[in-house]
Amino acid sequence: MNEERKIEVEEVEAVAAPPKARVDDAVETATETFERKRDYLSGFLSQKPQALSGTEPGGELYEAVITALKEIYDPEIPVNIYDLGLIYGVDITAEGHAAVQMTLTTPHCPVAESMPGEVELRVGSVPGIGHAEVNLVWDPPWDPQKMSDEAKLELGML
Repeated sequence: MNEERKIEVEEVEAVAAPPKARVDDAVETATETFERKRDYLSGFLSQKPQALSGTEPGGELYEAVITALKEIYDPEIPVNIYDLGLIYGVDITAEGHAAVQMTLTTPHCPVAESMPGEVELRVGSVPGIGHAEVNLVWDPPWDPQKMSDEAKLELGML
């Protein structure tokens, strides 16, 4: 069946203009809705920063441990083990016990036996650290993406 479609056209003389927006109407609504409360920032701005305990990132003892780790260099790659991305975590208790979680570039690394011991000695020698423990992990495996930008630059990878 072939039905014929027709479009009806209606001619008009004029169309009524839509109402114009008034700035006064919008400003009243906006100021009522978005009016800043008096105490919006007063509590936040009056707070003093909490003192770091020293055992958390940014604390004096934590940063001293990181500095000690940055003094240990991989014998095959001229970059320190921290920037190389071999250190996965540093936890320090209030009693001064440091636990370092680290990996090596490969399980067959020639320093696999000596490197954890050196890390333990260096971290244990930081003033304020009573005992250091190193946990050697292989998961997740190390890859070059774990290196800091400084290490990549040093090795010509950037």
